[in-house]
Amino acid sequence: MTKEERLNKEYKEWFANEVKVDIDEKKLIDDLKKELKMLSSMSVQEYTLYRKFLEIKTKYPETKNKASSFFIKDTSIENPQLTEIKNNIWIPKNPDDYLNLEPEILWTMKMPKNGGTIWSDLRVFTSTMLNNPNIGRNLRFIVIDKKTGKYLGVLCVSSDFMDLTPRDSHIGWSREIKTTQKMINHTAIGSTIVPTQPLGYNFLGGKLLALLTISDKIENAWNERYSDKLAGITTTSLYGSFSQYNGLKYWKKMGHSAGSIKFEPSKETVLRVREWLRQNHPRKYWEWYLAKNDENMPLKRDHKQRSLAFAYKEMKIHKSYFETNHQRGIYWCNLFENTNEFLRKEIDESKLIRRFDNSVDSLVDIWKEKYVKKRIEKLVKEKKYNTKTLFYDKMIGKNWENVKKIYLGDVGR
Repeated sequence: MTKEERLNKEYKEWFANEVKVDIDEKKLIDDLKKELKMLSSMSVQEYTLYRKFLEIKTKYPETKNKASSFFIKDTSIENPQLTEIKNNIWIPKNPDDYLNLEPEILWTMKMPKNGGTIWSDLRVFTSTMLNNPNIGRNLRFIVIDKKTGKYLGVLCVSSDFMDLTPRDSHIGWSREIKTTQKMINHTAIGSTIVPTQPLGYNFLGGKLLALLTISDKIENAWNERYSDKLAGITTTSLYGSFSQYNGLKYWKKMGHSAGSIKFEPSKETVLRVREWLRQNHPRKYWEWYLAKNDENMPLKRDHKQRSLAFAYKEMKIHKSYFETNHQRGIYWCNLFENTNEFLRKEIDESKLIRRFDNSVDSLVDIWKEKYVKKRIEKLVKEKKYNTKTLFYDKMIGKNWENVKKIYLGDVGR
C-alpha cells in the first residue's frame, strides 16, 4: 500500500464516524473580524503582552478550586512550587556579582520528575512571549548558577523551520536534500532563549542564554536524543531589527523573515475556527490535525497557521484584519567550519571541523569579558542599574487594562 493509499484509507475510516454539527458561520466571521481588528490596532509589544495575558488567564485562573495549579483549596496561598520558583531567581547584591556566576545547563529529561513543570512555570511567568510549543522535536533546559542553584533562564531547541529563504540561500540547500533526504534534522531552532530578570536587563542575560544555546551541552543532548548530528542552529528576534543577537559572537544575521507577522485570535476563537474547518472542510482538518506520516509524526507542520490562513481565505477576511508589516530578524550559527558542506551532503559527519570552542566555560567567559563589563559600567554611570525582577504572577485576577499598566513598560526589557 502506497503512502497516499494509506492516507486515503485512514481518512475514510475517520470520516465515517463523523457527526455533523451546525455552525453559525456569519456570527463566527463577525466575531473573528471584531477580534482581529482589536488585535491589529495594537503595537507588537502590546500584542505580545496581550497574548501572555490570555495564556495566564486560561492556564492559571484565579480560583480556590484544588484543581487549579495556582491556588490551594480554601486559601489564597500561592502554589508552593510557583512561590519557590519566584523566590529562587538569581538577584545580585552588587553590580559585579556576575563575575561569580557559574552557569550550568540542566536538561529536563535528566532532572527529577518535576523538572518539566519547573521549566514550564519559568517559561510562562518570566517570558512575555506566549509559550506555544512546536510540533516535533523539543529539548528543554533550565540554566542555573551552579554555586547557588538560582535560576538564570530557560532554553528550548526544537525542530527547525522548514523554509527560511535567507538561511537556505546561505547554506545552498536544495529542497530535495533538505526535506526528502532529511538534512533539516541536522539543524534546530532556539525556540526559547529567555533569561530571568534582572540578569537579562542588567547583565545582557539574553546574550548569555544565546551563547549557551550553541554549547556542547545542547549539541550533545540533540545528538543523544535524536541520533542526528547537530550542525547548525537558527533563531529569530521578537522585535524586528533591535535584538540581543545583533553583533553576538558566532551568530550571523541572515536578514528578515519573508512576509508579514499574522495576528492570532484567542484560543477560544481558534477552536471555533477549527470546528468550522472540521465541519466544512473535513479532509483539510484531518490532514492538519490528525493525520500521521510514516514515522508517526504529524503529517503537516505548522497546522495552526495553515488552517487559519485557509479559513481567512475561505471566509473572505481581508489580510488587513490579521497582518502586520512587522518582520523578525533571522540569525544562524554554524557549529562547524564546514557545516554548509555537510548539510548539502557533500561531506559526511566524520569530516566536520569544529569551528570554535563551544564548552560552557568558554562561552561564559566570552559573555563576561566581551559584553557584561561595559554594560554594567554604563548602567551604573547613568544610574539605570535595576535589580527589579519580572514575574507575571500579578496578572492573576487582573483585567487587561490593569495588566497593561503593570507590565507594558517591561515588555522587551
